Amino acid sequence: MRTRVKVCGLTRVADVQDACDLGVDAIGLVFYSPSPRGVTIEQARDILQGVPPFITVTALFVNPEVSEVEAVLSQLPAVSLLQFHGDETPAFCRQFRRAYIKAIPMREEVDLAQQAQVYADALGLLVDTYKPGIPGGSGESFDWHRLPQSLSKPLILAGGLTPVNVAQAIQKVRPYAVDVSGGVEFAKGLKDKQSIAAFMEAVGSMSCYLED
Repeated sequence: MRTRVKVCGLTRVADVQDACDLGVDAIGLVFYSPSPRGVTIEQARDILQGVPPFITVTALFVNPEVSEVEAVLSQLPAVSLLQFHGDETPAFCRQFRRAYIKAIPMREEVDLAQQAQVYADALGLLVDTYKPGIPGGSGESFDWHRLPQSLSKPLILAGGLTPVNVAQAIQKVRPYAVDVSGGVEFAKGLKDKQSIAAFMEAVGSMSCYLED
């Protein structure tokens, strides 16, 4: 019952190396120019140099044009997972014939069980804090009690996670994976190695708990 970890919003080669060395399962690059963590294909090509085997490289998009996604996939062969963080339909997400996860902002009226059916071919659902005008990366958490005890798809928990609260989040939600960005930064897009290490240690501390 090991909880997987993805560090998202990486913008520097050194941060990618630190995250991989510290044992993350996945890294995320943001292809959304309004984001302070956004990168271009050229920047991503440099960032991804030296990524070791068995690390899932995730490309995050927010309501992209088809050509934007296709350009990333054709020019960055290391990308093996797509993450859609906007209002993309299931048909849009699946057309690239690549594994994907769908982010679901936790609005008051959201029905996760229904969303799992709508995005039936997604590998998992990523739940994040809903904040109008900000498609993720708000640095704020939401009420984890709103999440169902079971879901037909792997649940990835995001939104305001830090080394301080991630163990509590795992204890309450028992997600398949956790996704962190701002919670391990000293500035937007700039990761802090010690914070990543503390985050990984906190996640690892829950392994015995989940096995009980």
